[in-house]
Amino acid sequence: MQTRNKMFEDLSQLMTNAMGVAQGARTEAETAMKGVVDRWLADRDFVTREEFDAVRAMAQKAREENDALKARIEALEAR
Repeated sequence: MQTRNKMFEDLSQLMTNAMGVAQGARTEAETAMKGVVDRWLADRDFVTREEFDAVRAMAQKAREENDALKARIEALEAR
């Protein structure tokens, strides 16, 4: 019959507890870092992807309208 050594049981419990503490510290560090990055980004004048895409679409439409007006003016001047 094999008996478990008390020292190994204590060491195993200690390691299990240490892993739990390490995981908690990791989660806390990630949360803190995310908060720092979020605050830093909020202080900058960055735009969201949606805002960028909307302005890009507006600029494309304005270019197309400009090209159409330019062609119309050239056609009128050719008369």
